[in-house]
Amino acid sequence: MNSNRLRLARGAALVAAIALTASCAALPRSGPNKSEIFAGSVLREGDSFIITVDDRVNYIASVAPSYGFDDAFLNAGIVGSDTIQPGDVLGLTIWENVDDGLLVPQGQNATVLDEVQVDGAGFIFVPYAGRIRAAGNTPEAIRRLITEKLGDQTPDPQVQVRRLAGDGATVSIVGASGQGVFPIERPTRTLSAMLAAAGGVSIQPEIALVKVVRGDKVGTVWFQDLYDHPANDIALRGGDRIIIEADQRSFTALGATGSQTEVPFESRTISAIEALAQVGGLSSSTADPTGVFVFRNEPAEIANPLTGRTDLTGSQRVVYVLDLTKPNGMFMARDFAIRDEDTVYVTEAPIVQFNKTISALTGTLSSVTGLTSAANNTTAQ
Repeated sequence: MNSNRLRLARGAALVAAIALTASCAALPRSGPNKSEIFAGSVLREGDSFIITVDDRVNYIASVAPSYGFDDAFLNAGIVGSDTIQPGDVLGLTIWENVDDGLLVPQGQNATVLDEVQVDGAGFIFVPYAGRIRAAGNTPEAIRRLITEKLGDQTPDPQVQVRRLAGDGATVSIVGASGQGVFPIERPTRTLSAMLAAAGGVSIQPEIALVKVVRGDKVGTVWFQDLYDHPANDIALRGGDRIIIEADQRSFTALGATGSQTEVPFESRTISAIEALAQVGGLSSSTADPTGVFVFRNEPAEIANPLTGRTDLTGSQRVVYVLDLTKPNGMFMARDFAIRDEDTVYVTEAPIVQFNKTISALTGTLSSVTGLTSAANNTTAQ
């Protein structure tokens, strides 16, 4: 009876050892190993293109987001500080050279029309002169137009036009330190000057984006490019909406790294080395430096030259392989650009999984030894 139980316990230990050695899937780990990732290649069981990073790959795949203003923004000239806009309010003074004038009260030599507002279509109404186009004109141009209209009805009229106030020549700013509605004045007729008047930006300048909405047109530029490339310092128009927002790009880090998390971009460009550094680098106890992978969906215009094909259409699954132990491996990783929504994954070293297997096997054998001892004790009783 005792020998049967002993043989049964030893048999259970043998089965457990074989099962653990044959498959590591039951053991805890941070994700797939290298062979499982390579099995997803289009050349084997999957639909992903597995590509080893080299200088050629870096040249093709390193695409940074491009922002800028189109010609409608870039070619718009600076509006004069005295140019009238819809919503502005004007003050008119009219002198007539006759005792019984059209507008001047009897016994006076002038009439004052205060707070004549420019309507949404850009016109004002002046008695006996009718509707006068004001928007886009200077006070001097408006004076000439009114004088010509009244000149047909009263001899040698004299007209003075003053710009009083109004909300036509203003822009709204959201996201800056001093957000609000600001008038376009002589010192603030360009984008950078207006932002300076509003207090600058309240977010990290390296990742700040400036968006300008003008009617149905939208232009976006990096905040730094306003100063690095003066052509981006566009002229403003009344009604422009200026929005300052932080770069929303991020990547995900998984596997044998210092931390596993979603990481926002802290600069305009991030290399693979910088991405690993931001999550604490490779785990010194578990990481395999030959198994650093970047998972990404690439558009066909990038996937085709990467793979040497011309027939790919639509988004393609691409897995980039970085081997940091190669002679130029660190340089390749330093030059490889991480992009929005990338997944950076580091595999565990094979010895780590082997040690887990041995530990699990040792624990199983210890349990079986305990079972055998218990069986012996029961027999002895």
